[in-house]
Amino acid sequence: MYQPKLEKDRRCPLDYALELFSGKWKSRIICLLAKNGPMRYSSLRKELQNITDAVLSSTLKEMIASDLILRHSYDEIPPRVEYHLTAKGESLIPILVQLCEWSVAVQLENQDVAKSYCSDCQYCSEK
Repeated sequence: MYQPKLEKDRRCPLDYALELFSGKWKSRIICLLAKNGPMRYSSLRKELQNITDAVLSSTLKEMIASDLILRHSYDEIPPRVEYHLTAKGESLIPILVQLCEWSVAVQLENQDVAKSYCSDCQYCSEK
């Protein structure tokens, strides 16, 4: 396993925050869980379309370790597992909404209208 030579020098709280939800899939997963409530792995995979199983699995594990989402296993046959947002994950939603609104405004300002709305996010698509 990869071991960094130096420890991360985290002086700015923003670095920590961006580490929690940055990346291609984390914010999309948060938006999907906020919109749909608890979701099973297969439902997340279906909604995210272009994500591989390995990437989805590792992203979910990272988000569980960061306490953004919770994995709930039901004791039944066949086994059922659902993922849902924790209070910490839900607290990110207003921040992501503001980032989305800011991004739309900047894209419109730059006449980059074709990229201004996300089809996955209920917050951006309602604008």
